[in-house]
Amino acid sequence: MAELNIPPAPAIEGTTHLHSGKVRDLYEITEGAHAGRLLMVASDRISAFDYVLDSTIPDKGEILTRMSSWWFAQLADVVPNHVISTDVPAAVAGRAVICEKLAMFPVECVARGYLTGSGLLDYNATGQVCGIELPGGLVDGDRLPEAIFTPAAKAAVGDHDENVSYDQVVGVVGAADADALRALTLDIYTRADEIARGVGLMLADTKFEFGARIAADSTRTIVLADEVLTPDSSRFWSLADWKPGQAQPSYDKQIVRNWLLSPESGWDKKSGQRPPALPEEIIERTRARYIEAYERLTGERF
Repeated sequence: MAELNIPPAPAIEGTTHLHSGKVRDLYEITEGAHAGRLLMVASDRISAFDYVLDSTIPDKGEILTRMSSWWFAQLADVVPNHVISTDVPAAVAGRAVICEKLAMFPVECVARGYLTGSGLLDYNATGQVCGIELPGGLVDGDRLPEAIFTPAAKAAVGDHDENVSYDQVVGVVGAADADALRALTLDIYTRADEIARGVGLMLADTKFEFGARIAADSTRTIVLADEVLTPDSSRFWSLADWKPGQAQPSYDKQIVRNWLLSPESGWDKKSGQRPPALPEEIIERTRARYIEAYERLTGERF
């Protein structure tokens, strides 16, 4: 497990800090009308290669929060979501939401419409992705015959999520919930890809998290939670620049990864040492890439 070095979460009046991940800090609200609910705060932290970097990306937390909120609205007729209110404490205004407590499914629900990333590695080794047989001869960036559900087991913070088969998901959550999670994942992916294509982008792959809302009468509803369809959880490509057979430029933190792997950074990924601080130019280019993704998708100015 990498040494994440996540900074201490700031205290927020009327809340108790519960957990910090690579990007988000989670609190329980202890006072007021929303007591017992959760406050989810998106920070400006950025991670790469399982390290939380010492550098931050200005406005990143607000961009992620606004983008997720926009997507939740686009998907409201497909799946309910966990957001209750955006009326949050002033200290985290613009980058936090008040949300439901859900019984979270311990599965990363991944949809892939194109072959790349860890899916490409699996395919090159086995001809399959998560046990799904694919046609021969595919290359990096190829569009798949149809979108596929390629789940991952949620790992401890700092570890890699591990791709698993659908049968393994059934073993963890049961057949009915596994079927529902797969159907929702692919429905959301299809809707999101259609929307992205309308503005000249394409959604290569994305991951979702779901939880169960349990009513007083024990009725269960599957709810979309966490973030959704942001540059941190999804791989967006430009339709105009798409060229299978090579790595595609993504609207995400690839700028950071590329710099860390370049001779200029002086960092060796295999050394076990923490990555260095990012140059100001890389920070600004990454911030601009996140803003461009937000503005192209939503049609709004940041």
